[in-house]
Amino acid sequence: MQKLGDFAYPFRGIADTLREADLTFANLESPVSARGVNVGSKYSFRADPRVMEGLQYAGIDVVSLANNHIWDYGREAFLDTMKHLREGGIEYVGAGHTAQEAHQGVMRRVGDADVVILAYTNLISARVAATDTEPGVAYLNTDQMVHDVANADARGDIVVVSFHWGDEYQQQHNVQQERIAMAAIDAGADLIIGHHPHVIQEVKQYRDGWIA
Repeated sequence: MQKLGDFAYPFRGIADTLREADLTFANLESPVSARGVNVGSKYSFRADPRVMEGLQYAGIDVVSLANNHIWDYGREAFLDTMKHLREGGIEYVGAGHTAQEAHQGVMRRVGDADVVILAYTNLISARVAATDTEPGVAYLNTDQMVHDVANADARGDIVVVSFHWGDEYQQQHNVQQERIAMAAIDAGADLIIGHHPHVIQEVKQYRDGWIA
């Protein structure tokens, strides 16, 4: 992208499809910042703030920041990420300046329905979980998640929950994923969207909800 000077380049072949959707959601698995110090592993990510041009070009409406790379360059880059998204008109879930923001989700009107999106991960240190006074991610605590989903179900018509979870390169879900997904649907979620394994896992129905 930098070599071409075109930060929309990765989306050139798919942007039309993404823009056609009533609501386009993505997992943003990188801080967006020119600042910060690498505190992650050798596989640490940080994106040039100009990547916002690509996200906007692709028509992405909402992103999850609840993943295992969002803190790769520390608090400073994490805060920059939320700032760049807000200024770029893209909403984020699964993170916030406080726990309340990180756990309240985002509501979007889609047709005649109010869709509430929540996001969580347990693949990052619990030390970077958002608190009442500190910014951070929505760390996956099942009891808290169930509480959040029930509140979202009371506010909206459709509840979508994004989880950054599971085992890399495994095409079958694990027991923990199943337990968490079922708890979310029992609490009122309609659609579970999972990511992290880097391969496609199953799509299954449970009660009136769907788990991808």
